[in-house]
Amino acid sequence: MARIRVSVLGPARLEVDGVPARLTPLTTRLLVRLVAADGEPVPVRRLHRDVWALDGEQPHAAQRHRNEVQKRVLELRRALDPAQRGDGARVLRTEQLLAGPAPETAYRLVLAPHELDCAEFTDLVDSALLAAPASAADRLAAALALVRGRPLAEAGDEDFARPLVRRLTALYETARRQLIRSRMDLGRHDLALPVAERMARERPDDQDVAELLGTLRARLRERHGRELLRQPFPGAGDLVVVRGDLFDQEDANLVVGFTDTFDTATEQDLVISRDSVQGQLVDRLFGGERRLLDDRLQAGLRAFRPLRTERVQDKPRGRRVRYPLGTTVPLTVAGRRVFAVAYSRLGNDLVARSGPADLRASLDTLWPAVARYGMYRPVAIPLIGSGLARIVELDRTRLLLMIVESFADHCRRDPATAPELRVVIRPADLERTDLSVLGTYLRTALLHGSRTSPDSTGTGIGTSADVGVGTGSQDTGADAGDSGGAYGRR
Repeated sequence: MARIRVSVLGPARLEVDGVPARLTPLTTRLLVRLVAADGEPVPVRRLHRDVWALDGEQPHAAQRHRNEVQKRVLELRRALDPAQRGDGARVLRTEQLLAGPAPETAYRLVLAPHELDCAEFTDLVDSALLAAPASAADRLAAALALVRGRPLAEAGDEDFARPLVRRLTALYETARRQLIRSRMDLGRHDLALPVAERMARERPDDQDVAELLGTLRARLRERHGRELLRQPFPGAGDLVVVRGDLFDQEDANLVVGFTDTFDTATEQDLVISRDSVQGQLVDRLFGGERRLLDDRLQAGLRAFRPLRTERVQDKPRGRRVRYPLGTTVPLTVAGRRVFAVAYSRLGNDLVARSGPADLRASLDTLWPAVARYGMYRPVAIPLIGSGLARIVELDRTRLLLMIVESFADHCRRDPATAPELRVVIRPADLERTDLSVLGTYLRTALLHGSRTSPDSTGTGIGTSADVGVGTGSQDTGADAGDSGGAYGRR
């Protein structure tokens, strides 16, 4: 059986087995007239009057008219059945109507919903109106993609086409409005906006559409008040850069940087500063219960082999068990994950030391843990390395690029790591972060599959093998933390 597709949501066309059929204008109007009958038989007399657009009855020409209709019916059947397998007669049936004083020949077009675009459109919209938002949005988008223009365009304003055109037009408006609402329910106001804008252009006097468009724009302004950049990763989720506080990202998993000893003691700011992200982690998510955080960390660290343990006389303060850089402990807090990742070494003199290669290696180890334990939720990370554990070889722009490049490299291997990487930058750090460089990187390196950042501006960071080890910064242990998310002391 041939694969037949009749499309009338726009200029009429017929495809058989994926090949467009060439129809004369009269035969095209015959096809449109039969579609407009919505599955009902149409007598030969009415077909001729409507297709040939004649006014009044012409009884003396009845036989000639019948022959003209039969000629076009034969042409249409041949187009429907080029292989002569019987599809023409199956789809375009001949019937005898017995309503009058004598039997009258009529023709009926019989198509399955998947063979007729307006029938498929109707089914998709009807089912979407009863579906959950995500399913509804998917079906409505598929339905609207079928529309190429005015329904039954070849019929113009003919009486025979008016009922179906009116119904399809109303259904089209319903589909667009419902698609906007479904995408709003899903929080995708950005996807709803183009649909609403087009409706507003087409219906400038529709107050409901104007109010809907205003609501969408207000929601997007509210969101963009925090967002500085949003860009899709090729083959993965979105990259979002926001200004604000790491701990305010309540819909996302969080990344918090630690030293290799996973210290949490903030007494007198000797080991860890109370103003660092680690210090704020205790207060903001653990209610000030440092022991609770310690217990969670120690339980998670049992899965890792320590590098060594320092002697008490060598390191009298803080924890003494050291773990490899990149060690990542996923902590469950209020239904989400906090990924505690070691990216710097805390010396026995309580001085934190790290460098670009250490940070890159730690990030490369972090993302597999996010993919495994992150429950496919957005992941928020501060501008790690820029604040209380400064990596002085890299400015804030290059630190941002390193985070993004590391995540992008990982997503090439595992695109399902997270639906969104959200880099959170403190307002105080914005003036020292050039987001235009990140935009250039996203347009060039990512889109072309490159593994290196653009360095024509002098800010390229290269891969971890290119940055060199270095000695990193040397801040006191109390300064071993990150800025960028929480409002930590610098």
